[in-house]
Parts: sequence; structure tokens; C-alpha cells
Amino acid sequence: MAKRDYYEVLGTSRDASDEDLKKAYRKLAMKYHPDRNQGDATAEVRFKEINEAYEVLKDGEKRAAYDRYGHAAFEGGGGGGPGGFGGGFGSGGSPFEDIFEQMFGGNFGGRGGRGGGAAAGRGADLRMTVEIELEEAFSGVKKTLRVPSSVTCEACEGSGAEGGKAQTQNCATCKGAGKVRAQQGFFLIERTCPTCGGQGQTVKNPCKVCQGAGRVQRDRNLNVSIPAGVEDGNRIRLSGEGEAGLRGAPAGDLYVDVGVKPHPIFQRDGNNIFVRVPLRMTQAALGGNIEVPSIDGGRARVSIPQGTQAGDQFRLRGKGFSVLRSAARGDMYVQVSVETPQSLSPRQRELLEQFEAEAEGQGSPESDGFFAKVKEFWDGLGR
Repeated sequence: MAKRDYYEVLGTSRDASDEDLKKAYRKLAMKYHPDRNQGDATAEVRFKEINEAYEVLKDGEKRAAYDRYGHAAFEGGGGGGPGGFGGGFGSGGSPFEDIFEQMFGGNFGGRGGRGGGAAAGRGADLRMTVEIELEEAFSGVKKTLRVPSSVTCEACEGSGAEGGKAQTQNCATCKGAGKVRAQQGFFLIERTCPTCGGQGQTVKNPCKVCQGAGRVQRDRNLNVSIPAGVEDGNRIRLSGEGEAGLRGAPAGDLYVDVGVKPHPIFQRDGNNIFVRVPLRMTQAALGGNIEVPSIDGGRARVSIPQGTQAGDQFRLRGKGFSVLRSAARGDMYVQVSVETPQSLSPRQRELLEQFEAEAEGQGSPESDGFFAKVKEFWDGLGR
């Protein structure tokens, strides 16, 4: 099946700015992410298609080639990413870059990795997702993650050699260069050698436990501190917590995507919290005081004025959500809806009928004004 146009995949025009492409990608990636569409094969295919399109269009050189030659610019031999472009071909950072990069250090766009210009044999970056409650996002929380990854081989202490003493030889694949080249459409692509991981050398007497890699597969538990004020979709970078590198090379990084579960009472908008409170018709008419919960577990008292209408909103300053890396808090908004009773006792009906008889033309300016305009409209039509 022919590939769709990359601009069509992202739903943007061909003259879209980098920021427009980034926004479109982020919106679609969040919608079709496999973690949010468990078991949905169509969503998985769509997610891969979106990533492939953005990997090309976010890079100026790749985008220029695509605009000129279309998909033909990336047809040819193997390699990573769309049409074989590896991560080191001028690729920028993930669209999920955020405040956590400042908190945990480093530059997401320049983290390197295999084929990305980092130290030879550097371990791969890992990505995991953790879901937390809204209350945990408010207060901050520590989570223990079980991370399936490569760790340093204890038998050879990461050297990759039997007994820990490595004797090396030039890699047969790259002849000691640490890189291999491949023709890719209109480009000559240079990638990290897959055999030696970019080191240019292989071990003559490989360790029997790790077969010369200097690392073995093993799950490990990792404690992650999630700060107060985190938002759904934020990403935390843990430097050096990814896969172990080849034969003592630096480890990769671990990226933890945070998902915040919906709450049955509160809705969050940035640093503000919204809560919808249904009032009985009589409560709205007579006014009074009500108590509503706050996100910190406390109670907030709200004064409801006489004649409150559906849709009225009351602001409670400083009762909202935590502000990341700050002691400040947003505001809380109490949104009122007025509920009409669905069943009435004979006495209640009698009282309401009496009220209706006495209320005509009084106390309901919006209703009275509307029907006055309706009467004028009909009178103008001679009806």
C-alpha cells in the first residue's frame, strides 16, 4: 500500500511552521499512543505512521529533501527511522521536551545514543509510562518501577572478557572504524557499527556469561520521585538509568512519561481546579452556604447568593493545584448547575403551583424579557 503524504498524516499544510508541526504531532501522538489504546492494532499502526512523518518533517534537511522528491528521497538500503535515517542525522528532540529537562539535567534533543554521536557503545535509552492519581500529582509521589533493561555483567565486571582481562581485535564489520556507511536514496548515511557498537574492537576471549557484551538482561527496581504539580503527558529524564553500555561504555537514560488519571470530582486546567456543584432549585433561589472538597483533602465553604443562576461560577483563590517547583497554588472554581426535581409530592406540587401563580412577571427578568420579545415578534406578524 502506498504511503500517505506526511503532511496529510499530521493534518498540516505544506507551509506549516516547525511549531505547527510539533503541535500537530503532539496532539496526534497523545491520541493514538499505544498506552491509551491497549489492543487497538489500528491505533498502533497510526501511531507509527505519525512518528515516521514527524521524524522526517521536524528535520530541516530531511524536510527539504521530502518536499522536493517525496518518499523517493528515503527509499533504498537499511537503517533506522523513516527510509533508514538514523537518530544521528540532525534529528531534533522529542516534542515532549519540558520542564523536567531542567530538573534532571541534560538536553533531550542531544542525548545521543546509538548512532547519535554519543560515546561508542553507549547504552540505549529506555522509555516507560507511570500512571498516578490526581491527588498524587498535586502532592508529589514516589513510585517504584520495575525496569527491564541491560545491566553490567558481574562475571566480567563489564569488560566483556573472560576473567575480566580483555584482549581485543579490530571489528570484522567496520574494520576498526566503529562506523559503517550505506547509500540511502540521494544520501550517503553513516551509522554506528551494529557489531561492535561503535567501539571498533571486539573481544578475542569473550565472557561466557554475557558473550562479550559486558552486559546482561535483568529486571531491576527503580524508585522515581514525581514532583508536585506534574501534568498529564510530562516526561521525566533519569540520567544513566537506561541500558548499560557495551563493555564499560556509558549507560543510556530512562525517560518516564507521566499519565494522570481522570478524577470523579475535580477537573484540572493548568494550575486551576474546577468542580461542578449541582444545587436544588430552592437552594439557588434562596441562597445559603455549602461545603465543597478541595484537592488537598480539606473543605471549602462557599456562600451561594440568593437568585444564583445555572452556570454561575465562584472563585476560591489559592485553593487550586500545586505550581511546579513553587510553593504557590492556582485557584479553585466552583461551577453551579441548578437541578429541577424530577418527582414531586402532592404538597410540593401545590406549593410550586402557588409560587408560579404569584411569580408571573416578578423575579425572572431573563425569562420575562425573552417572552416579551416573542410577543412583539408575533404581534409584528399579525398573529
